[in-house]
Amino acid sequence: MKEVYEKCPVLENDKYLLRLVEIDDAKDLLKVYSDVRAVPYFNSDNCNGDNFFYKTFVQMQEAIKYWILEYERKGFVRWSIIDKNSNEIIGTIELFHRTSQDHFNACAILRMDLRSDYENEKCVYELLTIILSTAYDLFECTMIATKAASFARERIDSLKRIGFKQSEDKLTGHDGTEYGNYWIRLK
Repeated sequence: MKEVYEKCPVLENDKYLLRLVEIDDAKDLLKVYSDVRAVPYFNSDNCNGDNFFYKTFVQMQEAIKYWILEYERKGFVRWSIIDKNSNEIIGTIELFHRTSQDHFNACAILRMDLRSDYENEKCVYELLTIILSTAYDLFECTMIATKAASFARERIDSLKRIGFKQSEDKLTGHDGTEYGNYWIRLK
């Protein structure tokens, strides 16, 4: 797990490239995080009330600075997702190894935030294929968990297609709050 924090890998396929988020990504990422149709799909569980809806360039820059700081602290990795065709950043993927007292102990939590025009089964599946190829090794785990609300039909379809199963277990937050709608995939 240390390796991912020493040198963040660049991951890609023929359509998308994932690389560590940079402060210069703010312009494109503001289009994602100010997209009112996209925000309901974001996983803000256990994020101290932040729902990742940012209206200003300054708010977006501050969020990115925090993501970079967390990477330096070895808290989580947040990759920017670049559409190779348009050369635009269309979202982010976050991954971290979770240590807890619940069912989700020693697993990797995956968060995927996409601009609403990319929130479709094909795109989600392709991005999952890229990240899952190395995630288990990078984050030293045998289970990956991600959230998908019941309304996220296309996201759920892609999760099922790639082998995720809905978990009956709740993820317990720092303050004891229980969160549902998690899907898990074993190595």
